[in-house]
Amino acid sequence: MRRRKTTAIPVVFSLDAPAAQDVSIAGTFNDWEPQVLSQDQDGLWQITLRLAQGAYEYKFLVDAEWQEDPNNPRRTPNSFGSYNSICEVS
Repeated sequence: MRRRKTTAIPVVFSLDAPAAQDVSIAGTFNDWEPQVLSQDQDGLWQITLRLAQGAYEYKFLVDAEWQEDPNNPRRTPNSFGSYNSICEVS
């Protein structure tokens, strides 16, 4: 039987937070281990992750506080009484 090749697709996550000192992202795509985003001169934080097709839950960690993605209306309740953002890669 031949295995289907899974293609990872580059997905850009960004957050406009010019006053933030540290911004990371964590989700089901990285076992909730925060990955640091890079900041540009205008205060936009970004990271490009290569993800396989599927749906992923995630949140930003901004100066040690969890935050939903304000640019993404898709979300789902989590076990902590708040919400996780949802990213669907197709």
